[in-house]
Amino acid sequence: MSDTSTPALRRQLVQHLPPLRDDDNALIQRFLDAIWAEQGLAQASLDSYRRDLEGLARWRDGAGGGLATIDRAGLFDYLAWRTRHGWSPRSTARLLSALRAFFADALRRGQRSDDPSVLLDPPRLPRLLPKALAESQIEALLDAPDIDTPIGLRDRAMLELMYAAGLRVSELVQLPANAVNLRQGVLRVTGKGSKERLVP
Repeated sequence: MSDTSTPALRRQLVQHLPPLRDDDNALIQRFLDAIWAEQGLAQASLDSYRRDLEGLARWRDGAGGGLATIDRAGLFDYLAWRTRHGWSPRSTARLLSALRAFFADALRRGQRSDDPSVLLDPPRLPRLLPKALAESQIEALLDAPDIDTPIGLRDRAMLELMYAAGLRVSELVQLPANAVNLRQGVLRVTGKGSKERLVP
């Protein structure tokens, strides 16, 4: 592995890549508009796809026609470059997800007749088991806010709701008051990908 294996040095490496070319930028923007309209991806996912595709386009710097004509060998070269500089398997897996979506969209639109990402194997990722809190830790967390103050009472209610309903923090903080149906005893929660679910 090279000496550019820390996040700060990788960011520096990316900053020194050539600027994004207009034709690649237009292709990426068209793809992001299409995938947002078709799948309703969250902004964070769209931003990740943009960063990954722009990184490849800037690394390629228009060689052989930029993103429009990159082949499997070009993708292998880019993945090898990322591996040499210490990008993680999880980051590479996300990049491959972006590439597959990008080239599938190009095929559908007739902009390409092949998908150079089709035979690229995703890296093996370690299986991460969820970390569960002990009952005493949960009680300590719920008892932390001072319920004699309005802010503390609010915080306690938020923690209890998040724990009891299994909400992500992002789902909790974006929960509008009209998502609560006290008569039916349910919450209407908007999760990843703007998908809605009812939670008792």
